[in-house]
Amino acid sequence: MASSSSNSNGVAPSLEVAIVGGGIIGVMMALGLHRRGIKAVIYERAPSWHEVSAGFAFTGAGREYMQRLDPGILEVLSRISQKTDASTSNSYWDAYHPQTRQDAEDESKALLFRTPNNKLLFWGCVRSQFLLGMAALLPDEAVRFGKQLVSYDDDDDEDSAKVILHFEDGSTAEAHTLLGCDGIHSTTRKILLGADHPASRPGYTHIAAYRTMVPIDVGIAALGEKVANGGCMHCGPDACLMSYPVMEGTLLNVAVFAHDPSEFPDPDKMTAPAERGEIERLFKGWSPHLAEIAKLYPAKLVKWGIFDMDQNPPPTYARGRACIVGDAAHASTPFLGVGACTGVEDALVLCTVLESVQQKIANGDTEGDSVRQALQTYSRARLERGRWVHRSSREVGQMYQWRYGPTGRDTERIKRKLERDSHTIVNYNILAPLMA
Repeated sequence: MASSSSNSNGVAPSLEVAIVGGGIIGVMMALGLHRRGIKAVIYERAPSWHEVSAGFAFTGAGREYMQRLDPGILEVLSRISQKTDASTSNSYWDAYHPQTRQDAEDESKALLFRTPNNKLLFWGCVRSQFLLGMAALLPDEAVRFGKQLVSYDDDDDEDSAKVILHFEDGSTAEAHTLLGCDGIHSTTRKILLGADHPASRPGYTHIAAYRTMVPIDVGIAALGEKVANGGCMHCGPDACLMSYPVMEGTLLNVAVFAHDPSEFPDPDKMTAPAERGEIERLFKGWSPHLAEIAKLYPAKLVKWGIFDMDQNPPPTYARGRACIVGDAAHASTPFLGVGACTGVEDALVLCTVLESVQQKIANGDTEGDSVRQALQTYSRARLERGRWVHRSSREVGQMYQWRYGPTGRDTERIKRKLERDSHTIVNYNILAPLMA
């Protein structure tokens, strides 16, 4: 049955969107839809806003997409971020061979190369701070907490029917479409593909991460003045260390990544207890300043298993009136630095196609057909890009740990691959596939 193009007051009805997951991309998605006059409600399983206090960054292109989603998003990021510009660069260091601290800080002996920031132009921030800043922009009644999705009903035979969401607390909700922004362990993805589908679960990359943030002066004392001036990657066999300033240069975000040949103990939780001694053993025999890094960590800590979707990528991002977005669709390792930016790309593409649906409904089209077609357009537009990101990011991580065959320890080959990948990141028109 076709739905009416207006309500009893003669006003065109709004498309109703359910967003599962109140993380970074879920909130961006809601803000972008609301700005386009589309009603969107976030259903978040946690009892309140929750995000880890770790650093991450957005490229210049990613910020352009934020501006197009909702200028308020970029305003929040601008207030809280550590900014790079064309005069800055990222540096890549040999953290293994120099055997004195003096040599380790001597660019002629330890610096592998620099890459200018005139292409990526990263702005780094703390995840939790960014989430709370964006959440403050949401309209009233735009979020429901304590809503763990367990299933949804999508009757493809009924054009006027809505998707019915079922939550763990026994409650339900309905909407014209469901957007699964529920992260790497997405319940939406499991339902959309089927619990037995290989892509219903992420795969362990056999890399474990040890993360911390320290005052910038503490970071400088451990790693040298270079860490205050931009992103640094310290490379070596089977491990690497990444650092960059956040919080307007007052804190240093530090992450140690270690190759782990075993299976991760808890793939559902993705964290496991760890000890400082693991980092000390990891860097035994490396340059002496790497030994200082272990001292920045507490005796007892948590390590993170790095999972992604590269081993079994989803065959589609949409079925019926439901789709998956961000990490739910294409979770990647952090090494390419654009996992969150790829989710921003998803959000802008989805806002674009759903705005078109809103217009079609106003002209008398049925919600069901229009929504299904729009989500398939989104999936076709994003599949190749999503797969490239998680595949290339995994390769770059292996490269930093001198485990990637095509580059090995060859500095020029490593640099050329990074340059090629950077070119692909920034020279991509995310809306072009919609015109095909």
